[in-house]
Amino acid sequence: MTTWQSATFEQLSTTQLYQILALREEVFIVEQRCPYQDADGQDFKALHLMAYQDQQLLAYARIFTPEQNQAKIGRVVTKGSGRGQGLGQQLMQRAIAHCQQHWPKATIMISAQRYLEKFYQDLGFEICSEPYLEDDIPHIAMRITAID
Repeated sequence: MTTWQSATFEQLSTTQLYQILALREEVFIVEQRCPYQDADGQDFKALHLMAYQDQQLLAYARIFTPEQNQAKIGRVVTKGSGRGQGLGQQLMQRAIAHCQQHWPKATIMISAQRYLEKFYQDLGFEICSEPYLEDDIPHIAMRITAID
């Protein structure tokens, strides 16, 4: 059974914070072989969305309050052992629903790795930039435009 939690930075326990940082490091830095500064100072401003199974963090994303009418979802990650269960899709559906519930007039932005473009399009995102490199990995900006 999957348990979903969300918390501001201040509400995170030290165990949760450690699990989040370890998962992001495991996937983004080690698995994807991409050395970059993950602790970017933005976690303090984010809402942290987490999926647990048997007290193990398997999926995570962070959500940012809109700036200039654009909410952002980032650091979307699923642990290797949790893949193939639909957790990534559930995670994004929950993140999108949170944004639409709390900020219905805001556009939702993501910086997506190119190989996940179809995954995000299936969730309702559309491409809104030319491809670019972020930490030497091909990315594309995508958005869900608010419905007035």
